Order: sequence, then structure tokens, then C-alpha cells
Amino acid sequence: MPQSPSPLTRTPTAIALLTGLLILSACDQTPERLAESASKESSQAAIHLEFSELGVATTTEDKMRIRASEQVSVNGQIQNIGYHTLFATGDENNGERFGQSKDVSGQPIVFEDGSPYLCNGTNEGVGSGLDHVSILHKNDTLYMVSQYECVIGSMYVNELLQDENGQLSVKPDSLKFIDQSSDFGGYVHCAGQTTPWQSHLSSEEYEPDARYIETHFDNFTQSSGNRYYDEMARYWQNDLSRANPYFYGWIPEVQIDAQGEPEYRKHFSMGRFSHELAYVMPDQKTVYLSDDGTNVGLYLFVADRAQDLSSGTLYAARWQQTSDRGLGQASLQWISLGHANNAEIRKVVASKPKFSDLFDSLEPNSAGQCVDGFRSINTTHGHECLKLKDINGDKRIDTQDEIIASRLETRRFAAMLGATTEFRKEEGISFNAQNNRLYVGMSEIARGMENHAKNGEANPQYDSGGPNHIRLPYNPCGGVYALDVAANAQMDSDYIASNMSGLNAGKPDKNNQCMADGLANPDNLSFLDDSNTLVIGEDSSLHENNFVWAYDIHKQNLTRIFSAPLDAETTSPFWHKDINSFGYLTVVTQHPLEEQAVELAKKQSQAGYIGPFKFFEKDSEPALTAIPD
Repeated sequence: MPQSPSPLTRTPTAIALLTGLLILSACDQTPERLAESASKESSQAAIHLEFSELGVATTTEDKMRIRASEQVSVNGQIQNIGYHTLFATGDENNGERFGQSKDVSGQPIVFEDGSPYLCNGTNEGVGSGLDHVSILHKNDTLYMVSQYECVIGSMYVNELLQDENGQLSVKPDSLKFIDQSSDFGGYVHCAGQTTPWQSHLSSEEYEPDARYIETHFDNFTQSSGNRYYDEMARYWQNDLSRANPYFYGWIPEVQIDAQGEPEYRKHFSMGRFSHELAYVMPDQKTVYLSDDGTNVGLYLFVADRAQDLSSGTLYAARWQQTSDRGLGQASLQWISLGHANNAEIRKVVASKPKFSDLFDSLEPNSAGQCVDGFRSINTTHGHECLKLKDINGDKRIDTQDEIIASRLETRRFAAMLGATTEFRKEEGISFNAQNNRLYVGMSEIARGMENHAKNGEANPQYDSGGPNHIRLPYNPCGGVYALDVAANAQMDSDYIASNMSGLNAGKPDKNNQCMADGLANPDNLSFLDDSNTLVIGEDSSLHENNFVWAYDIHKQNLTRIFSAPLDAETTSPFWHKDINSFGYLTVVTQHPLEEQAVELAKKQSQAGYIGPFKFFEKDSEPALTAIPD
């Protein structure tokens, strides 16, 4: 352990110099170079897809049901596709009920009236319902892992059957509950990914604010006043003293072993914040991490070894704005938050620390400033004045203290080192390997992303005390960004993003609703390998029905391919390009309005897929070609 003073104990000048050393950057990009970079989308793909256009629903019946494109042209050959349901919340299989929340001992949780606590986003449970499913091909078997975006974040696994025409169905008597008690239980599982090594990479969103909970927690009533955190009492058998806010806000992973059993663990090395998605790049060690909320960051993890996320170095992005037109443009710098492994961070988490064990904190003074020795930041938790403490008890503030803080309070610590924490509802991530382009969905361009404003009106709240890196015009419809990636030897990765620029923006009308021919609050993304197509889902109240779009990166146009029922969110569209020569686009619909068509009468969240797509590999080349009908 170094004997020299910690970066956070040095003088402001020394801090600035050291922070400069911590920043690892590609060459800055001018707007002209970014525009030149955008032309990379014109390269040709091996698979050219054109979906039949799905019109906007005009009848009550169409607005209340799931609709999807029925045909797709694959390299000029027409194929019949459609939407197919796999599982809906409440379905029973193998003595289990899909979506049933369970407590720490694996017992089903019930509401006060005795009804089952189902995570469907429409009952008295806290949360949104089923969010993401992964299809894993292991042991010559297809498995589906499902995760739920309720505070008590349940997971299930079942087997799938595939017929000769590629149609998928749930195997009878195969549904199993995945026990997460080994790592303190699950919490608000949002988006996910099927990793290149065929595991299910999950997320835990809306991490509890440990500072707030420490201030407000009442040991007598077992209530903190934080509705999300307090809901975890049901998981801990109505004893919230068994919980800790640092138990939640991590990246879990589920592997399927040789016997077909799920193996679960959290990756404490990857940092704690409001994880929307962890997206693994082709090297199987570089992972981009999105942070969903207001005044959040963008993160990057480089693992020590491929297919093993248990240890590595975490980075946070700094946005260096080069244009404020549209969605804006910037060069990106990456600030190192240091190296950690699961075991060392889990040990700290298991000790049930408090926020005050990590930081001294003060409120800004009447002038909105922090006193000497305290760092001024503005994150999800507002404007704060923080100073790192001697966490490990060795009577000095050193690297080990910094590593602990960087993982338990990633967003706050990143802001203290100068990273950008001004993004607003940062959502899905996907990658186009043909052009080395990463895509990131931003649900709104608002609040911290504006310039001392909120929703287009002057308001200093989201920039006060912070660096105000992002200064863009308000767009309530949001948009999708493109990031060019390249090798960076210093960061030991071939996939480091050097810039960030707008790719496709939603189009607000004069009432700040979103026009029907454009995006409304993009959520999760999925790029079909070797193709021309980026799939974009929506989570919005600014379209009457939420849509899934196919964006042609060559023609730069949108085609509507899926429409959810009224009030339902489209979550986690994900391409599975080649499962025994067939392709599938999985889609989940959450919390439809109660007064829906017959098939949704129970207000179910449900998982299904669009497809199947017929593909095969031509000779030994990776490109795919369509099989004629």
C-alpha cells in the first residue's frame, strides 16, 4: 500500500494534476471528425433486413393488444414472422408460479389478504414487473432466464423446446426459482444480456441512498421512509435490520452448470449504482455500464480475464462537449476508479457499513459552496459536500479507502474525481462490430443535460455545485447516441469509446408530446450482428402505445415493428442471431392497462419473441444468408 497521501487529501492544485494523470483519453474529436465518423454507418452488411411496417393503432381493439410485423425481407427473400408468447406472469409450471416473489428462506411471499406476491407491476407490489429474458444455449439445451423489475428482484429459469420450424415453447415441468440469498437477495432487476459465454448478465437498478437511509432509518418501526428500500422487509421476513443499503445496486450473473442448475453471484468489482444494463463487448472482458436516473454517469469495466468479471478496473466517463446541436457531440475521457475484486468488496458489504463510515458530509453553505477540504458534487442525490474518510481503520486515507468508496458509492466517488454525472435516464447499450460503433439510449435530454434548466425552463438545481459538462437543448423525447470505439493499450482493451454524438433524436411537437413517426423515450437497444438493423424499444407516456423500432443504419430511417398494449412498456428487446440456425428477437411487455384484450385480462407482464428468422452460415464465413421459404 503506498505511503504517499491519497489524491483526495492533497491540495486543490495537486488534485487537479493527479486527476489529469488518472484520465485516459483517445484524441479529442472535433465536430467535423465526428461528422466524418458518422458516415461509417454507410458500410454494407452481410444481412439486409426490411420489416413490414406496422401502422399506428387507430382502433380501441388494436390499442389494447400486442401487434408485431408479420413479414421481413432477408437479403431480398420474404419470410413470415410474428409475435409468440412464451411466459406470462402467473403461469404455472413444475409447481412454480412465474413471477412469484419469495423471501430469504425461499418461501413464497403473500400480500396481507393472502394473495400471492406476483411481480407484474400492476398489483400492490413495488416495481414494474417482468423485464428481461435471456436465452442460453448450454449442455445442448436451451434455457430461458427471466428477471423481475420489482424491489424484491426475483429470477426464474426454465428450459425451452425448439421445433423443426424454429418455433419455441416452454418445456413442461422445467420452471425453477433462482435463489439469490447467497449474495443478500435480488433488487430491481432491469435490463440484461446473454453474454458471449452463454450466461445471463443481470442488473440492479435504483440503488438505495445509504446517506438518506442512515439519516431516516428508525430501528423501532423498521422503516426508513424510502419506499423501495422498505419493501425489502418482506424479503427479510419483516426484519429490515437484517438488510443494508449496500447489499443492492450491483451486477448479478447467472451461469448454468453441467447439471443444468443455475449458479448465481453478484459482481461487486463492477461498482454500485443504478444499473440499467451491463453490455459485454466481443473481447469478453470489456463491459459498458449504463446508469438510469437523473444526474448519473457512464461507466466502463475492463476485466482481468475474458469471461470472468470477478476482478478488473472500473472507469467513469467525462463528457467534453464539442457541439450543442441536436443531441450534442463530445469527446470522451475515461477516469480510472481503480482495480478491485469481488471478494475484497463483498467482505466490506457483508460488514453492513454506513454511509458515515465512508464519507464526512456537509450541506453547502448559504452561497451554495463547500468549505475547504470537502468536494462539491451534484449527482442523483443533489448537491453535496463530501470528504473521504479512513474507511479501513489504518489511521490514514489511502488507496484501499478509495477503492472501497469507488465500488460502494461509485457515482459519488466518480463525481469527486471529475467524471460527468449529468446524464438523464441512460438506458440500453448495443454494439455494431462491423463499424466499431457502440449505441447508447438516452430516454430524455433533460435536467443535468440541460444548461441550468429543467424541462426548458431556467432552474439551477441540476448543475449547482457540479462542473456543468453537458449543456444541451431540452428534448423530452430523448434519442440514441453513437460512440466510436478503438484500441487503447493503456486501458488493455480494444473497445474504448473516444466520442459520443447524436444518431437519432425523437421529435417533440408543440405540446412536448412525441411525433408518431419518431422515437419517444428510447429504452433498450439491440443490434443484429452483421446486419443493417438497430432495434430500439420505448418506455414512454408521450406515445399512446409504446413501440419497438428497426432503425436502418444505412438508410437512417425507422420502421415500426412492434406495438405494446396501452400503458405497457416494451423492455429489453434482444437479438439471438443463431440458435440452431434460427434467429429470434425477444421482447417483454410490462404492466399493461387492466382493461385490455382477453389475452391480457389478468394485467400480466409477458415474455415472447418476434420470429423465427431463418438463417444459415455460408461455407465457413460468419456472414448469414437467408434460407428460401
